[in-house]
Order: sequence, then C-alpha cells, then structure tokens
Amino acid sequence: QVQLVESGGGLVQAGGSLRLSCAASGRTFTIYAMGWFRQAPGKEREFVARINRSDGSTYYADSLKGRFTISRDNAKNTVYLQMNSLKPEDTAVYYCAVDFDYAGRARVVNVHEYDYWGQGTQVTVSS
Repeated sequence: QVQLVESGGGLVQAGGSLRLSCAASGRTFTIYAMGWFRQAPGKEREFVARINRSDGSTYYADSLKGRFTISRDNAKNTVYLQMNSLKPEDTAVYYCAVDFDYAGRARVVNVHEYDYWGQGTQVTVSS
C-alpha cells in the first residue's frame, strides 16, 4: 500500500500562486508515476498533471499548460504542483494520486488509471 498526504492548499487572490505538495509513504518503490487531479463543486474530477518517477517526463491538461508545473523529489518521495496566475475557476479540491504502471497519453487523464489517492487539499481563489 501507499499513503499520500497533500498539503499547501489555502485561500489566495486571483493572480497569486500556491505550491502544493504530496508526500508518499509505504511501498513507494512500486510507484511508476504520480499525478494531480482536481474537483470543483458539482463537477467531475479532472486531470491536472502527471510526472513519471524514473525519468521525470510530464503530462499536463492542455488548458493548464504554462500556468501549472509539476515536479518531483524522489529522495523525499514527494511531488509538487506549482500553480501560478491563479484564477477563480481554479478553485477546487486538489488530489494527489499514484499509478503503479506505465500509461499512454490517452490513459493518464483517466481517474481509473490511478491506484491510490490522497485525501485532497482545498484551493480557493478569490476574485
């Protein structure tokens, strides 16, 4: 099993920045990739970004490229999401997830691809 703990959420004004962290523990050597999703009230959970543990290759939701950056620190078993130029529509609960297997572009955006999830951290962007 893998346990995930997200942190770094909070309230920020539009145009501001936040950095989320997700620390993994347990059988971390089994992790192939880690990702971030978000879920706004009344909406489905949507893909934000993903990073492969071994080579650091990344995937992003097209709509978020240029504003959000995912990174990792394998020594700390931690993945980060740097969010800049935040907008009110970025308001959501942000979830960290791990995938034990390789996945192509079409699958990385699918919530069912991921094996474990964190509890989420709230991000609220005020206008």
